[in-house]
Amino acid sequence: MERVAIIGASMTQFGQRDEWIRELLAEAGSACLEDAAVDPTDVDHLYVSNMASGEFEGQTGVVNALAHDLGAVPAYTERVDQTSSSGGAGMYAAWRSIASGASDMTLLVGGEKMTHRTTAEATDVIASLTHPCEYKHGVTLPSFAGLTARHYLERFDAPRESLGKVAAKNHKNGVDNPHAQFQKEVDLETILESPIVADPLRLYDFCPITDGSAALMFCLESVAAEYTDDYVVVSGIDGATDTHVVHERPDPTIMGGVVESGEGAFEMAGYEPDDIDVAELHDMFTILEFLQMEGLGFAEQGEAWKLVEEGYTDRDGELPINTSGGLKSKGHPLGASGVAQGVEIYEQLMGEAGPRQVDADVGLCCNVGGFGNCVITTIMEAAA
Repeated sequence: MERVAIIGASMTQFGQRDEWIRELLAEAGSACLEDAAVDPTDVDHLYVSNMASGEFEGQTGVVNALAHDLGAVPAYTERVDQTSSSGGAGMYAAWRSIASGASDMTLLVGGEKMTHRTTAEATDVIASLTHPCEYKHGVTLPSFAGLTARHYLERFDAPRESLGKVAAKNHKNGVDNPHAQFQKEVDLETILESPIVADPLRLYDFCPITDGSAALMFCLESVAAEYTDDYVVVSGIDGATDTHVVHERPDPTIMGGVVESGEGAFEMAGYEPDDIDVAELHDMFTILEFLQMEGLGFAEQGEAWKLVEEGYTDRDGELPINTSGGLKSKGHPLGASGVAQGVEIYEQLMGEAGPRQVDADVGLCCNVGGFGNCVITTIMEAAA
């Protein structure tokens, strides 16, 4: 099967934006068309990754509006909602549309508008993705994160500071990302003394509420060659689920969806974890970076914290993780986050990451929905 290529990428400023979802999507979509040098009328499929435009903004039909706004009529349109992994699911849908032969040129745009709602309102919208038996008791994703973090620290004798170092690392990386919501370093003492949200996790262990959008352009490798000599190919991609009810999992420190999707992506790509040069992981909470590192095979179970302590995941380490700043610093506009992960890996492999640039030929991104309820792992490499 011919490989699927990515020939263009874009990302809006993340943070608190005055624009509404339709404007944010159009901003990223038009920038991606320009970056790829693709005419809007040449787009066969247009996908929008978005979790909750109706709940947050009362706006539905966003993908059809986007086709109009971009001038991409009569492209087939589809909205992809897979909770907080909607962006990764959109990448999978866009990849399938090209790999199947259904489309010659597919534009994926992910976005969310959230900051106009109060923290309580936004948290309630996000918490609605939990199972009803958990939701009715007031269980939220931060509470799952706190319980899991406590269990992990005690079971594997990990110091609390190790989680704080994840946050400090990702904030440091975000300084050099001009599109990140937070572009400032935060020292470990500040992180460890910030207010408790879900013990033992504190304010700086959590990502912010964010507005923003990101986009990628997909086509066959043979088509890519008609537009550019430099592009990235999707080597492997897979998605998986875990139990919807979190307490039914045999081991809360193992995210089954991460394990399964990672294994599928590695098998498809023909790579091993040691072949990955740079990775973007879904650090909605700092503990998730540990769990994904272990689920993807970058560390043995209970050992990820040691690699962080050693600087292994720093930008100048053996495996730079979240060079973009991650969700923690870059921000987490739900439907855009997985697409923005892909944008960062694309820019790293293209040598376009500026001061964030690392030496990378193969990259990976892992986008998580809920507390591991659904996961998409994507492996990308620079075209030979």
